[in-house]
Amino acid sequence: MPSFITDAPRYLFLTGKGGVGKTSVAAAAALILARGGRSVLLVSTDPASNVGQVFGLSIGNTITPVPAVPGLSALEIDPDEAADAYREQIIGPVRNLLPQAEIAVITEQLSGACTTEIASFNEFTGLLTDAAASADFDHIVFDTAPTGHTIRLLQLPGSWTDFLNEGKGDASCLGPLAGLDQQRGIYAEAVAALANPELTRLVLVTRAQRAAMDEVERTSLELAALGMSEQYLVINAVMPEPASDDELATAVHRREQDVLRDLPAAIRDLPTDVLELKSDNMVGIDALGSLLVSGPGTGADTDGALGEAPVVFADDGGDRIEALVDELAEQDHGLVMLMGKGGVGKTTVAAAIAVALAGRGLPVHLTTTDPAAHLDETLDGGLENLTVSRIDPHEATQQYRDNVMRTKGAGLDEAGRAALAEDLMSPCTEEIAVFQAFSRAVSQARRQFVVIDTAPTGHTLLLLDATGSYHRDVVRQMGETAYITTPMMRLQDPDLTKVIVVTLPEATPVLEAEQLQSDLRRAGILPWAWVVNNSLAAAHTTDALLRRRGHNELAHIRTVAGIAPRHAIIPLLEREPVGVAALGALTASPDLAGV
Repeated sequence: MPSFITDAPRYLFLTGKGGVGKTSVAAAAALILARGGRSVLLVSTDPASNVGQVFGLSIGNTITPVPAVPGLSALEIDPDEAADAYREQIIGPVRNLLPQAEIAVITEQLSGACTTEIASFNEFTGLLTDAAASADFDHIVFDTAPTGHTIRLLQLPGSWTDFLNEGKGDASCLGPLAGLDQQRGIYAEAVAALANPELTRLVLVTRAQRAAMDEVERTSLELAALGMSEQYLVINAVMPEPASDDELATAVHRREQDVLRDLPAAIRDLPTDVLELKSDNMVGIDALGSLLVSGPGTGADTDGALGEAPVVFADDGGDRIEALVDELAEQDHGLVMLMGKGGVGKTTVAAAIAVALAGRGLPVHLTTTDPAAHLDETLDGGLENLTVSRIDPHEATQQYRDNVMRTKGAGLDEAGRAALAEDLMSPCTEEIAVFQAFSRAVSQARRQFVVIDTAPTGHTLLLLDATGSYHRDVVRQMGETAYITTPMMRLQDPDLTKVIVVTLPEATPVLEAEQLQSDLRRAGILPWAWVVNNSLAAAHTTDALLRRRGHNELAHIRTVAGIAPRHAIIPLLEREPVGVAALGALTASPDLAGV
């Protein structure tokens, strides 16, 4: 039995970024525990949850027994419905008391990830703190666990709402905090249960990729700092020793083994399970039952004959990334912003586009928040027409915090300053600080190309605009009749700014990218194109396992094509694209022949 479910406590919380396989691992764990004679409840808040599909029944927001697995029940919490209910809980009582403009601002403050996380946690709390609600179960397996940021919000002092109501705070997550006092005692009990190793085990799910490992290390450190040290690590979907001599399969296996041999220090000594990549999606009990055991799973013995070769690229070649670059290059300047969730390859795609534009003789400035310094080392002075800079998010955030404390915190008492300092630890603060640093680069886009990675989310951009953090401050200072152009206005100008959403050809990353696009549209920014990165469907591979995995990507690629007629597909490569030559190769035309 995998170590993370050996002698499992009552609660198992699985956390990790989208697309790493949390739902599948959680469902497989619940299945094994139930087959061991335990009574188990599987709870999912994954917006792309396929728990019902896995078990072949409709589940939804009620505890539903799984007939095919005695002892197992499931519950799917819809995070959007939970967030709607949470918003109404806060806005309902004041809807007829405040001007419509103020209601609109509060609504936007309640539209971000903070609200969804806390609203989902509201659903968790009953199962964590109400013994009667979960008395029928020996184990409750949760997918997805709240983040360290959510838990920090729940630990804020009881005076926080009064502090906000008095107008002293410049909070980046004002809305979600407004409802905390109503259940503060229940939250405290729930957080205590999370930190109790006799009750709860946190399972960090990740992939054998450098970026994913760095991210899970940050999560581990953040949770440990909050007293949640009972952690286990699950590294999912690791390429097994290839059964063929396919170069791509061999390269992926070697690359992942290098990652496994050099885990980040903070997670190196955690109890760890390594799960092999399976050939098929985890749909159906038989497939799910194979996930936590060694072996390739169902379908791996296929000879790769997957029927008619799929056609994904448009006939006019518009879905190749070099076509996007050609279209961008029709102007001699502009702002190109790469957006997307962590781990999808924004930095690589941004660098590839910058190299391709510079290779066409156009002046390009590439700005990135990538913590790795290899872009500076590889590109600085390495290509004519290309300059590179790196914004340090930690440095920019600290400067922003210091400035806010020096100005808005100057007139506060000790308790007020402590509360303001607490709010400034929010991830939203980092996005605002990085946006301000980006703003200095935006003005360059009127004279040359500026390629920016990583962009703040659409919610943060709209929150900046709605609360007057930047745009409205300028309007107020300059006067309503003055002619002004703020960074926000430049981002909303489709002639100047081209936003490219980057995703992976998997269910959760695509859904998260759709949500990002909705946020951007609310902020008045319409994405110009999408890029699907690391696609096996676009790779030249003869390996049966990888060919079947590529075939499974096609539904997600079609989803992207329906959302974004202008899109590009980048294949999974044998070597990580580091250096000008490798980055330039990304804009070569792949094809899907033979998939």
